[in-house]
Amino acid sequence: MTFDELNLTNPLRNALNDMGFVTPTPIQEKVFSVMMSGKDVCGLAQTGTGKTLAYLLPCLRQWTFSKDRLPQQLIIVPTRELVVQVLESIQALGKYMNLRAVGVYGGGNIKVQMAELAEGADVVVATPGRLIDLILNKSLKTKAIKKLVIDEVDEMLNLGFRTQLKLVLDAIPQKRQNLLFSATMTAEVETLMDTYFNAPERIEAASMGTPLENIEQVGYEVPNFYSKINLLKFLVTKDLSMSKVLVFVSTKHLANQVGEEMEARFPDQVGVIHSNKAQNNRFTTVSRFGNGELLLLVSTDIMARGIDLTDVSHVVNFDIPDEPQNYIHRIGRTGRADKSGIAISFMTEAEKAFVEQIEEFMGQALPLHPLPEGVILSEVLTEDELPKIHMKNVLVKAPKREDVGPAFHEKIDKNKKVNIRRNIAQEKMQKYGRPIKRSGKKK
Repeated sequence: MTFDELNLTNPLRNALNDMGFVTPTPIQEKVFSVMMSGKDVCGLAQTGTGKTLAYLLPCLRQWTFSKDRLPQQLIIVPTRELVVQVLESIQALGKYMNLRAVGVYGGGNIKVQMAELAEGADVVVATPGRLIDLILNKSLKTKAIKKLVIDEVDEMLNLGFRTQLKLVLDAIPQKRQNLLFSATMTAEVETLMDTYFNAPERIEAASMGTPLENIEQVGYEVPNFYSKINLLKFLVTKDLSMSKVLVFVSTKHLANQVGEEMEARFPDQVGVIHSNKAQNNRFTTVSRFGNGELLLLVSTDIMARGIDLTDVSHVVNFDIPDEPQNYIHRIGRTGRADKSGIAISFMTEAEKAFVEQIEEFMGQALPLHPLPEGVILSEVLTEDELPKIHMKNVLVKAPKREDVGPAFHEKIDKNKKVNIRRNIAQEKMQKYGRPIKRSGKKK
């Protein structure tokens, strides 16, 4: 099937031709007819299978022009990077349509976003936190919303947005079409659908946990951090096909460490992105990597779902994620749009347990390769890798009561206070040698 066989308008067909898209992916083909029928949809597909176009095509096909320009469609995504990506896709698809889309997200100037909404918007793409802010201050009017799309809902729940999602679902009209897209189906996602959706039809484009067939997986056993750095430098230097390498790490601190080490070997060719980086820095770094200006991009898992990057030649798992789903999302950054890709994983002895979980989740083994000749295994350990010395906490036994002295000591004489009855007459006799009597009043 080609896009020409779908029930699309001429403006959408022309936009797809300009974008060079001819054949829909399985999730795009399966979702289109169900969404066009008006049913609620739960789409399950791995990252990189075209989920964004899967919901945008039927949404824009059913969009109708309105003079008041109140939002008719609301798309909620977990990250600001994904807001930008979806906006770019809407602008590309709506090239020949009189369509206005606005993106709102935390970290951006809320007054600017309020002004953009005041000018009118047909489609709003938002992160949950900023969306609630704009609904509460009445900058975003929800009464005309007919379609709600929640993309990467499992990641949103993992990031702690369940309260915001429930507030949004309660704030928009009940008579609407709901579209939920997720890479994994969890109990929380099931509960959300049962509560707010109307008998959604489940559409699965690929079995969850099965990596894309066009991604070659490779594993290396490496003892420590600096050995991993040496291996990464060796591979990128020797393998000329590693032209656009996305390196995933588990923490922001580790991302900075890897970035500094690789920058020393490849000056001005390495970018680092994580949540502590300023928004403009993140956008600029991702843009430079996408344009081919950077050879390597080091990132935490925020990138695994937050951004659509094309032509990523290799994904490197510098460390192994503790959740098997995150591994699938990471490697899905390569091998996109029917292109082949390679996913390389470095593992220490301590990370082998995570590898076993991933293999069980995928239903296949991760192929292990011997280390290439010439890779230096370092004996230097980072502070995090140094063995921890656990000192025994010895409790001092309290002395028995009979072994201790009194809690209070006798005062010296001058500080003693004694209550006695004074004999004033005797004191006067001793002082004056005679009794002193008070004289009577003079008459």
